[in-house]
Amino acid sequence: MAAVLQFLWQRLASLLGWLLTLCALLAALALYRVVSFEQTDDAQRMDSKAQYLASLARPTGSADTARPNIVFILFDDLGYGDIGAGAVPGNLISTPNIDKLAADGVTLSDFHSAAPVCSPARASYLTGRLPARAGLPNVLFPGGGFKNLLFSVILNPDNNVRLPAEEITLAEILSAVGYRTGLVGKWHLGDSSPSLPNDMGFDQFFGALYSNDQKPFAFYRNRDVAVPAPADQRLMSERYAEEAIKFVQNTAGEPFFLYFAHNFPHDPLFVRQSLSGRSDAGLFGDVMEEVDDGIGKLVSALESEGLLDNTLIIISSDNGPWYLGDPGNQRGRKGNTFEGGMRVPFIAHWPAGIAGGRTETAMAMGTDLLPTVLDLLALPAPADRLLDGKSILGVMAQGDPTPHDYLYYMDGQQLFAVRDQRFKYRAAAGVHYGTDQMPIAFGVPQKEWLFDLAGDPRESYDTSDRHPETLARLRQQFEAKQRELSANLRGWSTSP
Repeated sequence: MAAVLQFLWQRLASLLGWLLTLCALLAALALYRVVSFEQTDDAQRMDSKAQYLASLARPTGSADTARPNIVFILFDDLGYGDIGAGAVPGNLISTPNIDKLAADGVTLSDFHSAAPVCSPARASYLTGRLPARAGLPNVLFPGGGFKNLLFSVILNPDNNVRLPAEEITLAEILSAVGYRTGLVGKWHLGDSSPSLPNDMGFDQFFGALYSNDQKPFAFYRNRDVAVPAPADQRLMSERYAEEAIKFVQNTAGEPFFLYFAHNFPHDPLFVRQSLSGRSDAGLFGDVMEEVDDGIGKLVSALESEGLLDNTLIIISSDNGPWYLGDPGNQRGRKGNTFEGGMRVPFIAHWPAGIAGGRTETAMAMGTDLLPTVLDLLALPAPADRLLDGKSILGVMAQGDPTPHDYLYYMDGQQLFAVRDQRFKYRAAAGVHYGTDQMPIAFGVPQKEWLFDLAGDPRESYDTSDRHPETLARLRQQFEAKQRELSANLRGWSTSP
């Protein structure tokens, strides 16, 4: 017996030795990837991009002032119910300036971000492509730090640590056709060239390169630090509003594109001391009401300059709310592909081009922003890449039905769900569960589900047994999209 135990112990010790050796090799490989990783850009795609932008260029002095100015206001972690225009009864936050834009414009009640977290969502708004198409499916961290490399390089070898320079942004397109372009606020698409705001189409930039919980948090003016870290975030909303107003006041008669990207209401929250305690919704409400003040001042500046009538103002969010905030009686929050994580507010205000006082129920997504602007300005799309978005100009202007047959819900490079105007199919996947005392939640496997969003917007009940044909159709569409992404993840449609 003793001999048998000794033999088993020797075998176990040998196995443990092999396992330790394997772990050491894997650790060395991971360290090598971290040390040696360098993101490169495709030279042929860069050349194709340059040719496309050159084809849009207009002769000097030919800028058409009849073209609308465009102001895109993007919040960080704003829930569907955090503003009056999307709130359910009992909302404690007062946002009269945003609400007035909604009342005088059009609200899309079924609008979605393209991702449940910030960097991928922002990439999609600016490129018209799903995050995996745009080469940025995961959140970025400062300076190529360990978290960035862990999530973007080791765990996801095909990912990048900045928006690929071969991607074409809305700012680059508008700059090519004579617009003056500016970014005020959060970038979060890379902190090194050639993927900084001034590299990707913005003439002017003032703001932060990352989320306000990431360090070092500084404010930049173009490529230089304007306010060293740690920047005082109590003054952030006021400073951003001032910079946005300054930008529109210095247009010199040129059409302009202002991307006004707030860092709030992302956690941590800060507000000027004089405004503390004004909202019944606590500090979160204080922050939102100060941001709303800034939007009111920006609208007043546009009106004073005689620009409001021909300025298209769009307001939305990069994803649903994080720890605080109101997802609007929808299931889920930031970080997951239930409606509460990706269904966000959308308001469009353009007196010269949109009849106000309307709410449209057509489904749409953040990928639609760039194709909509192309349609608005009668510009061709680039021929060498697929755009996942479609123009929703008709939805905004005259209440057309959605241009989409389906919308796709992704987190990272994984497809989780697909929907049509009524039904949403969620493939078999883990759903996170954890009690308050558990430091980590776990994905509990679940079968495929079919939600009837027309009667169950909270995604509470699986109706797959009631609609087997719809289940089969959406499952087929889901699997077809998986195959498409697997075969052509970046969505290149032609040779460069």
